[in-house]
Amino acid sequence: MIRFAWLQFRAQAAIAFGALAIIAIALAITGPHLVHVYDTMISTCKSQKDCGTAAAAFLHSNSTLRTWLGILVVVAPGIVGVFWGAPLVAREFETGTYRLVWTQSVSRTRWLAAKISVVGLFGILFAGLLSLMVTWWASPMDRVSMNTFANFDERDIVPIGYAAFAFMLGLGAGVLIRRAVPAMATTLVAFVAVRIAFINLVRPHFATALVISKHYSASFGPGRGTVFSYPMTLTSNVGSWVISSRTFNGAGNSVTNIACKLVSGIRVQPGSPRPSPAAIKARLRAAEAVFQKCIEQYRQVFTLQPASHYWSFQWYETVSFIAFALVLCAALIWWVRRRTW
Repeated sequence: MIRFAWLQFRAQAAIAFGALAIIAIALAITGPHLVHVYDTMISTCKSQKDCGTAAAAFLHSNSTLRTWLGILVVVAPGIVGVFWGAPLVAREFETGTYRLVWTQSVSRTRWLAAKISVVGLFGILFAGLLSLMVTWWASPMDRVSMNTFANFDERDIVPIGYAAFAFMLGLGAGVLIRRAVPAMATTLVAFVAVRIAFINLVRPHFATALVISKHYSASFGPGRGTVFSYPMTLTSNVGSWVISSRTFNGAGNSVTNIACKLVSGIRVQPGSPRPSPAAIKARLRAAEAVFQKCIEQYRQVFTLQPASHYWSFQWYETVSFIAFALVLCAALIWWVRRRTW
């Protein structure tokens, strides 16, 4: 039965392997060049004291390819579920060929298990290899951006869990709906909904988030006329996942705007003597002091997951989606065995 399942799937497998081979060749050609540019531009920027410009140029030079590769990794598990999982048994129910299989001394459990083991494992392998290739290729750019959570869904092992869940979700839709096209549409909608819900409702709570708060402050430009107001910096939490950021006023209420103005101009009535430079300077410093006192009443509160949680989150999410897939697998086997067709 496994051999028969493979013969049915081998054309799609060949197309997928061909696509992976093309991507691997492209990454093998551009990857070493990316590492070379990183070594020449980024590794030496500290001595030239121009790392900001070098990092921006490095990230911009390959941003298009990195974006498309990221999109490909994100949609690959969905492809596994929609195009491989959903039609796998739905087409057999549509055409009635499942009856022929079940009358050839092949049990329902063996029939379903063979399809899961062949197509499902290949789909997981496909998503995993694609993710690992892109992770290797993009590693220099990820080191420069220093934002590990920004590409969380596109890197390392989580696409494996996504692919396993998407495949079983599609297979379940095919078994229940028994029509290929409606099952594919249902799989797509359900998979996207689960992913969005998981990102917003589950992932932030894998570990207790850090809450960091600091009051705003202000600095004044060399001409004393330019004001730069800013909250705390997250230099000690580079690469963290900022879940939320809110600004509070002195009364503790959340606000969207800071109601502080620097009144630095000095009005001179017509016919009045012009103030002396010392008087102008004194008034400007007084205005700056008022502005400083006003803005220090505001504070910004960050809720974040530190970069050190990245790998634990990767494992938690991967295991969670694999567990979902295993539960769906057990439920489908039970349903197919008990259902009267």
